[in-house]
Amino acid sequence: MTLFVLATIAAFFLLAYFGAPLVLWTIVAAALLAYLGVVAEFGFTTSVVLAAFFVVVAALLNVPWLRRKAFTDRVLALYRRILPDMSQTEKEAIDAGTVWWDADLFSGRPDWDKLLAVRAPRLGPEEKAFVEGPVEELCALCDDWQISHELQDLPPHVWQYIKDKGFLGMIIPKKYGGLGFSALAHSAVVMKLSTRSSAAAISVMVPNSLGPAELLLHYGTEQQKDYYLPRLAKGLEIPCFALTNPEAGSDAAAIPDFGIVCKGNWQGKEVLGMRVTWDKRYITLGPVATLLGLAFRLYDPEHLLGDKEDLGITCALVPTNTAGVNIGRRHMPLNAVFQNGPNSGKDVFMPLDWIIGGRDYAGKGWMMLMGCLAAGRAISLPTSSVGGVKALTRFTGAYARVRSQFKTPIGKLEGVEEALGRIAAHCYMMDATRIMTAGAVDMGEKPAVLSAIAKYHMTERARSAVNDAMDIHGGKGICLGPNNWIGRGYQMTPIAITVEGANILTRTLIIFGQGAIRAHPYVLREMRAAKEMTGVDASREFDGALTSHIGHVLRNGVRAFVYGLTHAAFAPVPKRASPEISHYYRHVSRLSAAFAFLADVSMLAMGGALKRKEKISGRLGDVLSMMYLVSATLKHYEDQRVREDLPLVRWSVRDALYHAQQAIDQVLSNFPVKALARLLRFTIFPLGMPWRPPLDSRNRECAQIALEPGTARDRLTAGMYVPKGDDATGILEQAFVASVACEPIETKLRKALKKGKVVLAQGQDLAAEARDKGVITAEEYGQWTRKEALRRQVIRVDDFPQDFGRGEIAEQLQAKPTMVRAA
Repeated sequence: MTLFVLATIAAFFLLAYFGAPLVLWTIVAAALLAYLGVVAEFGFTTSVVLAAFFVVVAALLNVPWLRRKAFTDRVLALYRRILPDMSQTEKEAIDAGTVWWDADLFSGRPDWDKLLAVRAPRLGPEEKAFVEGPVEELCALCDDWQISHELQDLPPHVWQYIKDKGFLGMIIPKKYGGLGFSALAHSAVVMKLSTRSSAAAISVMVPNSLGPAELLLHYGTEQQKDYYLPRLAKGLEIPCFALTNPEAGSDAAAIPDFGIVCKGNWQGKEVLGMRVTWDKRYITLGPVATLLGLAFRLYDPEHLLGDKEDLGITCALVPTNTAGVNIGRRHMPLNAVFQNGPNSGKDVFMPLDWIIGGRDYAGKGWMMLMGCLAAGRAISLPTSSVGGVKALTRFTGAYARVRSQFKTPIGKLEGVEEALGRIAAHCYMMDATRIMTAGAVDMGEKPAVLSAIAKYHMTERARSAVNDAMDIHGGKGICLGPNNWIGRGYQMTPIAITVEGANILTRTLIIFGQGAIRAHPYVLREMRAAKEMTGVDASREFDGALTSHIGHVLRNGVRAFVYGLTHAAFAPVPKRASPEISHYYRHVSRLSAAFAFLADVSMLAMGGALKRKEKISGRLGDVLSMMYLVSATLKHYEDQRVREDLPLVRWSVRDALYHAQQAIDQVLSNFPVKALARLLRFTIFPLGMPWRPPLDSRNRECAQIALEPGTARDRLTAGMYVPKGDDATGILEQAFVASVACEPIETKLRKALKKGKVVLAQGQDLAAEARDKGVITAEEYGQWTRKEALRRQVIRVDDFPQDFGRGEIAEQLQAKPTMVRAA
């Protein structure tokens, strides 16, 4: 009998682990039952009864129409009663976009070979030339202090350069006069600009994200495309898109802005149109826009378009010079000076032809917005965050090498080293995520869930990095002025956290909430069978999905347990994996099985209440996010295979695994069904929690990459604008190189001082005395004095007259019109 029990347990684990089909389960069960009859020496009658019972159960489970009648149809009826109705806007949000690698992570067994087979995205020759030419030139034209403090806008010549070089039409195809760039090129442009000027980056980023051009490309009529796209590409139109209302921010589908279908006079003729009333705020480029993309809810009370009265959210293109459009005033978002402001209108009449896509797309605005959101969200804010952190990595590392305290470069102090190492490792993981996500968009994906992950975690890591960088800079960072390269970025960080979906809601509602439906292999099928299908079709679809779903749960539960017992020794590793990181693939495979099992049990235990348990769903989203970030990091390393970067990979991956583990632990600690929580903990962590935070030694290695000139530092910060002039960051780069070059000279000076060959006296030039006494050469003295001059410029902070120079700025601005008239 003991052997039978052991055989049963072994069979269960093997069948579940390999995801065996139901027929194989039945055959094995029959064999075990026959073996039990022999071992237990059942009589003839008992054997017949057991066999008959087994045949009935086997038939009920294996014959689909019997299974549906006996089991799944009943479950379907119950499921329909408890599944809440989904509004049209919710349905459109769920249906928007595509699933890609997130589906693999939700499956419990990611296909690593498939991921590594995806070619690393590369810029085309034209794209590379644009990044190295016009983008580099635009960065050189931008003086961030002048822009942010003196002009509070981009200078006119910079605006003109942006228009002339086609920056506003990167996503517009060449046949309309645009650049027709890939998502990766779009990302590269925004990233480089973000390392120099946030105002320039945002002014370029927004027209190429969700807005008029993107909507026109996908949904516009041919007439609309032929007219507006060339004008947008050439900068003849400045676009903005107005969605947010004071009463509807994150809940954008609830906008109260409305339009009424009616007849009215337009250019001397009576036409069918709509009178629109709206009140919008936070609209980037709004104050200078000539073309307003407008979202509102359209009503047809007179049924001029059909039987339906509430047509739904609609998107229209409105020239801002239209009578009744109020636009031009500005917000000041944390002293950032990119153009942003409110606009409004009351009973503004506009023809139906202004609806994007024409009258056939009246009421389809939410579908259009959700369909286009993923691509823009995957690029804009994640990319600008990566650019910011690349700049922080390079400049903070340089400053930590130039600035000395306690006769030591501050970068060698362990406290500073800890923060700098975090910045560098985050930079590597963020850039890997940027490239992989942009690559997915270029493959035709519209990654709704993955773009939300990228937006949330890139902006949050940027916040962490800028806080660390500010701690390192200390007083230098808090005094604004031309010599401060970090202050404005620090001020602006919360803007990225807030826009395109506030991070709190992105984490707690979107990443897992949308992912659990879209990326899960069976949940959406079950929901559609319950709500969108009827009769035999619904029964068959639900039966197939539910049966597969049960096997999915069993497989992932057993795999999670086996991986936990064996430290993922049997987890899959891709064929072309680098040996030095192969164990990380096993860790993520283990995490994927545990996550998939935990997600399914959570949905079963909490049902619809899980949507309201945002703390738990947020932590489940954290696990999914960490797996995606690690996947991107591993792929990035495999695409480059530079062992010099291993410290960055190891720190960032270990940090992400640890945070995923902590998120699971917090889910289990707060799980509402305590007995089930204990079973889950034993299944997922049978030998305890395996992952620990990154080692201090790894952190030190990461910091050294930021502190040392060389290929590793250049590769980590590749794609950013490296200043060559004499502005603050240009001088910092020069001082960094000079400081490293002068370290042997400093060693000579210290030895000479220690041996008494030179004497340090108040006000005396120690290096000059050392030169005179032959300790250093005249050439070395020249190097040293140049380094010291640069160092003093770097550590200098700005000061101003009592009015902070406002009077001087006002005089300069008043003088400019006079100068123009004289010219």
